[in-house]
Amino acid sequence: MLKVEDLEVKYGVISALRGINLNVKAGSIVTLIGANGAGKTSTLNAIVNSVKKSGKVIFNGNNISKLKTDKIVKSGLCLVPEGRKIFINLTVHENLKMGAFNNSENFDELSHKVYERFPRLKQKINQMGGTLSGGEQQMLAIGRALMGEPRMLMLDEPSLGLAPKIIGEVFEIITELKEDIPILLVEQNAFAALQIADYGYVLENGEISLEDEAKNLLGNDAVRAKYLGG
Repeated sequence: MLKVEDLEVKYGVISALRGINLNVKAGSIVTLIGANGAGKTSTLNAIVNSVKKSGKVIFNGNNISKLKTDKIVKSGLCLVPEGRKIFINLTVHENLKMGAFNNSENFDELSHKVYERFPRLKQKINQMGGTLSGGEQQMLAIGRALMGEPRMLMLDEPSLGLAPKIIGEVFEIITELKEDIPILLVEQNAFAALQIADYGYVLENGEISLEDEAKNLLGNDAVRAKYLGG
């Protein structure tokens, strides 16, 4: 579904990414784990062409390397950014309308599906986004992305700032989404990410240092020592 080849990003003279290669197959969750500053967010931003890059990105059989970000989103590849970035001064319903800006003719049907998947949002349909809890804002950010009927989702640090119980809820939602669309999950919470992922990549200093099935990475001594707390 997604194939990234020799992806490189530089910020001035600093190399943020050096030759990243990764694949996401249909019907799977692939996670990219690593410490702060390893290049995880830069990888996602490079894939959607919101930062200057070199390398090749193939999505759904098409080379999207040179497409503008809005064209990439229209092609079905959607990024839920770090920090949610919902519209805090708009209601839940209005946020969903913003997510359907390319797909307004299907708004009623799609919003109904979002409210079925996230009943907590339906209960707060007219509440301002900025008054929601962190977990509810993350649900809204995912719901807003789903309004564009994406063929694939990329999630950047969905557990950031959430209580452990809420993280469990959000990751359960992500697991359910896999039935419909593949997911590339960027997470600092390596243990939670690897528990739900099918395959994982470890990113260190802008390079992939290790890749394997997620269950194998969970049992890898080096990964456990560095990212899973021993």
